[in-house]
Amino acid sequence: MANSPSGESVISRVVRILESFDRQRSQLSQSALARRADLPLSTAQRLTVDLVKAGLLERTPSGDLRPGLRLWELALRSSRALSLREIALPFMTDVLTAVKQHTTLAVLDGGTVLYVERMSASESGLDQAHIAQRMPIHACSSGIALMAHQPPDVQETFLAGPLAALTPFTPTDAAALRRLFAEVRSRGFVAPAGIGVTTWTGIAVPVWGPTGVIAALNAIVPTEGSDVSRIVPALVTAAHGIGRVLRDEIGDSALSTSLLLG
Repeated sequence: MANSPSGESVISRVVRILESFDRQRSQLSQSALARRADLPLSTAQRLTVDLVKAGLLERTPSGDLRPGLRLWELALRSSRALSLREIALPFMTDVLTAVKQHTTLAVLDGGTVLYVERMSASESGLDQAHIAQRMPIHACSSGIALMAHQPPDVQETFLAGPLAALTPFTPTDAAALRRLFAEVRSRGFVAPAGIGVTTWTGIAVPVWGPTGVIAALNAIVPTEGSDVSRIVPALVTAAHGIGRVLRDEIGDSALSTSLLLG
């Protein structure tokens, strides 16, 4: 229900407040929160009072605001990715042990890649692909592995959109991306070097559920000196294991359907 001069609903403004927090800004002053949410200070103050009462935001000892534990609790309680993460974790542990580099699990959501799990390697110096982080589809190997298995009309809609380069190696040409999609389908993996971070390479394989590809499993390795051929078998074995459990335990349930995101 809208109750502002602009016709914007309360829910829309609350979402903007919650979206103002990210990994670099995990807590904000009231005025900074109002600026990032693009709201009048009085409106932001009124809404944050209610959000703090509900536990969705909390105040730090210094008086700043940050997401509350209640928000985390509610999100996890009904998350469509929770069962997928729980199933994938043992297999991701095996990959981490074998490759000793960051291992991630990602899905497509809202036209971007959303990382729903990451297992960190102390040996890796890369600080990327955190849980709940998003990346452009064309700028990460997980996105390419996922988009390669989308219907042709979904792929063409994606390719027709603006594709910004994050590095000099990010593919932005439709023909180049079609070749990468074909590579995933024929070889079962993709490993484009430096497309998201110049000095790192993501090696991604699709995870198949009962009704199609529902996720991508990825290892992030230094571009120089890494043996992709050694890492791919570990990823493929883990992806097959995740898919097998999904098919055996989940079947054609709502989880599988909801995770076929395009």
